[in-house]
Amino acid sequence: MSTGAPFRLRPLAFADLVGWQDDDPSALLEGLFSCREHIQNVKPYKTGQLGLTSEDLLPLLEAARNLSGDAASIRSFFERETVPFRIERTDGGRGFVTAFFEPEVQVSHERDAEFRFPFYRRPNDLVDVDDANRTADFDPTYAFALKTPQGLAFYPDRRAIDQGYLEGKGLEIAWARSKVDVFFTHVQGAARLLFRNGERRRITYAAKAGHPFSPIGRLLIDRGEIPAAEISMQAIRDWLIANPDRADEVLWHNRSYIFFREADVADPEKGPIAAAKVPLIAGRSLAVDRFIHTFGYPFFINASKLTHLDGGQPFARLMLAFDTGSAIVGPARGDIFTGSGYEAGELAGTVRHEADFTILIPRQAAARFCR
Repeated sequence: MSTGAPFRLRPLAFADLVGWQDDDPSALLEGLFSCREHIQNVKPYKTGQLGLTSEDLLPLLEAARNLSGDAASIRSFFERETVPFRIERTDGGRGFVTAFFEPEVQVSHERDAEFRFPFYRRPNDLVDVDDANRTADFDPTYAFALKTPQGLAFYPDRRAIDQGYLEGKGLEIAWARSKVDVFFTHVQGAARLLFRNGERRRITYAAKAGHPFSPIGRLLIDRGEIPAAEISMQAIRDWLIANPDRADEVLWHNRSYIFFREADVADPEKGPIAAAKVPLIAGRSLAVDRFIHTFGYPFFINASKLTHLDGGQPFARLMLAFDTGSAIVGPARGDIFTGSGYEAGELAGTVRHEADFTILIPRQAAARFCR
């Protein structure tokens, strides 16, 4: 089916999904339950450009209430209840996946000579931008702005904030040792904070300054600092640490700035609560373009050259769309959540692979896309 956008949906049979029969999607059950509770008891998710709604998804979530944890029965459930559609870009390009994780960062409640770099709460002068208040100066990618007596203005960017724009406003959640740790927490959108007194807390995304995300990895490649074949989160981090006198200028290339809210680490086994307002599931949660897709929908991702997440086997997993991100743009673009802590970061940092994206649409709604 053509969507009128630069991609189309092509219906498939489950037999066409390479790796489907070997996948064990039982880890998704808790996510399906949490998603249903949020839609029914809090509010539906915003509908993406594809036109799939939370109401379209609810019959699937209701039917899943009595599922067991057996892999074969869960696969059979999706085969009965959904129709797979391959998401194909009309420019002929492949889908693409990266990965993200929840860092653990050593922090202090107070600023001192060792801990000098803050994580900030959302400022009071930051306001949401939508179609009701958007002016001609703000293109559709801007969701936040600075509130002034004269109206909306662009919010100060990373450089301005790093140079002190928010100092003295009491917005600091905690202080980190390294600006590099703070930057990568912004990229990941969440972190576990490990305080010197043994306290553990979470911070999760609350808002952003509004400016588009600009990848510093691309900048370092273009400048010849890191070969394209060697680019990874680890390689970027190593470069920043090895070049402290040049780090600010590179970090400021990404004008985007993230603000956080605090959360308890009630269950350390559960992932952070992200954009879909339910806990992320390691290896099974996917960040997608929220302007195109609707949270909660299942995607089967096959990335034949991505092997280090599954012990040398090609990545082929059923996942749930539970998050989004500034860099996740396009119909077949995803970010895989690998978990929390150092090992999860090592796994996430080298994921940059082509992938096939297949969305599983509940049968009743799928009829609209089979015409």
